Amino acid sequence: MERDPYEVLGVARGSSDDEIKKAYRALAKKYHPDNFTDEGQRARAEEKMKEINAAYERIQRGDTSSSGGYRSSYSYSGPRSSGGTGLYATVRQYINEKRADEAEALLNSVPVAERNAEWHYLRACIYVMRGWYYEAYTSVNTACSMDPNNAEYRELYEYLNENVNQSTGTYRSAENADNCDICTICQVLSCLNCICRLFCR
Repeated sequence: MERDPYEVLGVARGSSDDEIKKAYRALAKKYHPDNFTDEGQRARAEEKMKEINAAYERIQRGDTSSSGGYRSSYSYSGPRSSGGTGLYATVRQYINEKRADEAEALLNSVPVAERNAEWHYLRACIYVMRGWYYEAYTSVNTACSMDPNNAEYRELYEYLNENVNQSTGTYRSAENADNCDICTICQVLSCLNCICRLFCR
């Protein structure tokens, strides 16, 4: 049975939006995977963050039943296959197989000077899969700047961008947001609906 989202966040039903956001931010900061170097602890933290993000999103949508009947309608199927060979084709395959850690490790092996538009796009896809929409938006924006005529990059960018002022959502960490107002990021960068429309075909 799925846990009550208020229980996950450690707040009482009827708590104010500010109280809920404060609890969410504190938990996200505590359990962010970047805080852990041990692989086992990092993996557990990633699972915990998924639970925290899901609970926060359920409260924001008003879906707070603890009956266990809730199932996310969002799924991520990864980037389209390039049909090619080489490192980026392998990264795409890993992402489509939900092997985010392996995909990220392979991307990180690319020297900084050789990180092209596709590198940034695939990085965005990994962030989307992990629910780190702030980083996904930033990365795909870089990809589009480097290759503005690429329809695949532009499609992801537009779906993320068009929902910027329409919903609330999750973030990766306060320290990685370039001193932006995290509440604002939470309010503007939830892209679950657009990701569903983009990848669930």
